[in-house]
Amino acid sequence: MSLTRLSQTLFLILLLVVALPAQTKRPLKLDDLPRLREVRDAQCSPEGQAVAYVVSSIDAKEDKGVSHIWMVGFDGKGERQITAGQESESSPRWSPDGKYLAFTSSRPGPAKGNQVWLLDRNGGEAFQLTEVKGRLQSYEWSPDSKRLALVIGDPDPDAEANAAAQAAGGKPKPPKPIVLDRYKFKQDVQGYLISGRHSYIYLFDIATKKLERLTTGKWDETAPSWSPDGTRIAFISNHAADPDRDPDGQLFVAEAKASATEKLLTTAENRVGRGRAEWSPDGKWITFLEGDEKKWNAYSMSHLVLVASDGSAAPKRVPSVEALDRGVSGPQFTADGKAIRFLVTDNRSVYPAQVNLASGKIDRLLAPPVVVSNWETAGKCSCVLSGGDTKYNEVHAFENGKLRQLTHRNDELFAELDLGQTEEVSFKSKDGTEVHGLLTYPVGYVKGTKVPFLLRIHGGPNAQDQHSFSTERQLFAANGYAVLAVNYRGSSGRGQKFSRAIAADWGHYEVEDLHAGVDHIIKMGVADPDRLGVGGWSYGGILTDYLIASDTRFKVATSGAGTAFTVSYYGTDHYIIQYDNEIGPPWNPKSWEIYQKLSYPFLHADRIKTPTLFLCGEKDFNVPISGSEQMYQALRSLGIDTQLIIYPNEFHGIQRPTYVRDRYERYIAWYDKYLKKASTATTTGTATSQK
Repeated sequence: MSLTRLSQTLFLILLLVVALPAQTKRPLKLDDLPRLREVRDAQCSPEGQAVAYVVSSIDAKEDKGVSHIWMVGFDGKGERQITAGQESESSPRWSPDGKYLAFTSSRPGPAKGNQVWLLDRNGGEAFQLTEVKGRLQSYEWSPDSKRLALVIGDPDPDAEANAAAQAAGGKPKPPKPIVLDRYKFKQDVQGYLISGRHSYIYLFDIATKKLERLTTGKWDETAPSWSPDGTRIAFISNHAADPDRDPDGQLFVAEAKASATEKLLTTAENRVGRGRAEWSPDGKWITFLEGDEKKWNAYSMSHLVLVASDGSAAPKRVPSVEALDRGVSGPQFTADGKAIRFLVTDNRSVYPAQVNLASGKIDRLLAPPVVVSNWETAGKCSCVLSGGDTKYNEVHAFENGKLRQLTHRNDELFAELDLGQTEEVSFKSKDGTEVHGLLTYPVGYVKGTKVPFLLRIHGGPNAQDQHSFSTERQLFAANGYAVLAVNYRGSSGRGQKFSRAIAADWGHYEVEDLHAGVDHIIKMGVADPDRLGVGGWSYGGILTDYLIASDTRFKVATSGAGTAFTVSYYGTDHYIIQYDNEIGPPWNPKSWEIYQKLSYPFLHADRIKTPTLFLCGEKDFNVPISGSEQMYQALRSLGIDTQLIIYPNEFHGIQRPTYVRDRYERYIAWYDKYLKKASTATTTGTATSQK
């Protein structure tokens, strides 16, 4: 071929390449939900060369979630699935000698129920290690890889008897009457709480499979943590005369042998919080998280505490960490024992930090905006889970102050998506308090356009909307809505005073903060003031009821798992400790006044003009369905357009995939019905069509 002919051919090829259209991105849709992969529980191998993690997805055929274990090299290579089957696997944990990867599963094996399985790193099929009766809740390897510490709940004798009868071809007996004698007698998911059944720590010998109980007490035990030399175990228990009335735990240490006598390391003032205790490398110190007193339990911040493992020095909060005035989590000593690293929940971000124990100096190791979790280290491996406003969580290596993505379970899907952009917003509330939030724009938003607007309210209230992917916000953005998430007073991430501001005064400052947020987005020229919607779940549902009962500007609302007649919930949900300690019992005259005030949405339901969709789980013991039923009945009696959706056999959190999709479909249809009837949105001097 001549040079001229070759040049012409190359030119034509170039023209064709240029003419090819770029891949057109599209908004998120409901059909994408089964393609989302939840990545969690990342664990570094002992030598630091690999990371095991769990990937959860939807089994559409079985209409349930499934989870399997994957592995990737710390160099980002060799990403592969290492367990499979119809039953899920979770809780991967490496043996300290690196020979095995353990996990829990209810897959068929010699013993039924959730058990520990082992996978030999040299190859071969996983095999069932334990054959425990009762509820296996967690497990921890001993440092020498020869034993496990298991947390096992007492079995249900009636369930065992029925299972045996069915196995023998007989009929199960009718259930016995439920006999309750506890102060706190119910808990969401767990159901009714029966006296006499506990969770204890057991020692399991790998070679002999011998199972022995660590202690001999009658109290619940949890969160075992082995000392570095394997001779002792720290754990959390509650030895109060009535643990139901004083629910916070205490920290104990026992020798790692059967029938050991535990030693108390904390006092009644130390309310041991969430998470397990962690040992210093030399075994002399233990760090743990401490909560606040019962009065502030619903708004508690976690505090970092140090205590001598032999009890020679009393527990003490770390002063410089206290000065942060932010909740912390996941504390662990550094390898040299000179510092403690932890995560800080701070104003829409969660970032890693560490405190030098000698100087008290705190180093923030990643700059916001960022949200990380599940910080694990071993050898040269340090990994976290992280995502972003437009990125789903993946495992990342954390090194040299930077994140490097290791897993790619969601990359293919997200490469197809055009997502709504999210930005931080700040504004002043009615009393001048500065409040922060996140505004997500509709996909393809044109600056200056006023669009249908949704205020979506988080639950808790002790939680925060943060820079992590929100499927809900992105689905609304994909359907043409601007979405505002406000961290109202009562939320976490802004310090103790900000969180406690709403104690025994629900529906006051939060409502002012939320209204201020709506006003701000209207002033920005984004929200169409004639097309405002509101909604939330749990405490977000409760606040939705307050908003529509105090202001008629919202044209439509969705209220999920909420309550509006507060006094009627005393003794019917699982918050009895909060009622008695934050508000007081309703027979107290002063408390009764508060209950009446907190019941404003129900007692003034005649002021509601907003069409409202109520939703709830049938078996919810957190916020029972009566709250939604009462508000639905009130609006139905008043002639306000309303519907009540009850999801069968669901608890506070809706889990069945078809129900999750159904809820999103109903949200969008309900909002569309009232906010998209008017098909024009105004811009500065221009009218545009709005879907």
